[in-house]
Amino acid sequence: MGMASLLHNAPAFDRAHRSGRDRDPLGWCVVLAFVFWVVVLHRLGIPSKPMFDEIHYLPAARRLIELSSRLNPEHPLVGKELIALSMKLVGDTPFGWRLPSAIVGTLGLFAAMRAMWWATLSRRATLVFGVLMATNFIWFVIARIAMLDMAMGGAMALAFWQWALAWRRGAEGRPGRARLHLALTGVFLGLSLGAKWNGAPLLAAPGLLFAWDRWHALGGRRGRFLIARDAAPVPGVSLLEATVWLGVLPILVYLATFVPAFFYKVQPMTLHGLLPWQKYMLQLQDSVVKPHTYMSRWWQWMFNLRPIWFLYEKVDGAQRGVLMLGNPFTMLAGLPALLFCLWDGVRGNRLRAGLFALYFLSLVFWAVNGKPVQFYYHYMLASLFLTAALAVVLADWWDLGVRWPGRIALLLAVGLFIGFYPILSAGRLPAKNAYTAYTWLHSWR
Repeated sequence: MGMASLLHNAPAFDRAHRSGRDRDPLGWCVVLAFVFWVVVLHRLGIPSKPMFDEIHYLPAARRLIELSSRLNPEHPLVGKELIALSMKLVGDTPFGWRLPSAIVGTLGLFAAMRAMWWATLSRRATLVFGVLMATNFIWFVIARIAMLDMAMGGAMALAFWQWALAWRRGAEGRPGRARLHLALTGVFLGLSLGAKWNGAPLLAAPGLLFAWDRWHALGGRRGRFLIARDAAPVPGVSLLEATVWLGVLPILVYLATFVPAFFYKVQPMTLHGLLPWQKYMLQLQDSVVKPHTYMSRWWQWMFNLRPIWFLYEKVDGAQRGVLMLGNPFTMLAGLPALLFCLWDGVRGNRLRAGLFALYFLSLVFWAVNGKPVQFYYHYMLASLFLTAALAVVLADWWDLGVRWPGRIALLLAVGLFIGFYPILSAGRLPAKNAYTAYTWLHSWR
């Protein structure tokens, strides 16, 4: 969504900023990210043994350290490379395994807030989004486990931050800065894909929207569509150049993440085999057909119906559990907010249309995906756009004088996070059947 165009279609809070009433909430973004970081680190080393899919990724990371042979070949390497690096620097311990997810999760939260700020110029929408994202359960739980999803999601959040900055700097007439942010967008998109393929449907969005904005900005000069530099969304950058930053660079960065595989002692990667290997990875992804206790489908994710127990057993001297669930309030309240965004998008609000479109793309990927075994954590990216839609709607209502929905939403979101915190963070539970206090629906068990 081109930032120059958004300035003409923005809701009340964007108009408020342009009249001088909104200030950049950078300091509060730092505070929110720091608080999240502290809470994530609490009990990060518990359980002291691998849980859920850590059993796959920890051995793969150790193989990377040794450069011995391939393991977990169905996924790209960035997430496993981060785990391996942490094992080398911090130690092959539970804390060391999970530290990369904690770091990237905190950076991702900060980046997502900054993306919201530069896309909306709304102080309130940015801070509401930050609180709702930090307490949506999904981001928090994934930030505390040694899986690949946080490396993917955090890099995607960093890409969206740089993307929003590129459009904003372009609208301000600063092509040099905009070009830098376009390049960083491409780098982080490539790293996201290099962690896991879940964000693949979103990779083309920045480039396609650049082309869309440029086409409309040129008007009668569309014969120069590919080479024109004097039009929105980033004056000074042609579509051909933008294709390099947003199309070619992400692919090059993605391929570069396989460099360690060229040094395996057994079956090292070769340049000739790099592209065929991608097809083999896809075949491996689709070959997992054995049913799993916690497998689910996309429509169940939307209504928060089928979570995953990452852990539930007596470990480290107490009964403990880690429930991968969405915040019961945020996940459901976000659905009507998405419909509001769709309605406003149809009437011309490009920001809200974009949020709905990004949610749809993130979800439809799994609806049409041939992978037979899917899990609730695959909803992570879609849940962020749902959370963003809720924050934008609540902030706009607040600026229009309707403040009680925002207050109630924040109270419920934070209150539920506090209430569920023990079962999200492997806290000490009073009894073996303590899970019954948290499993409000039978399908949550």
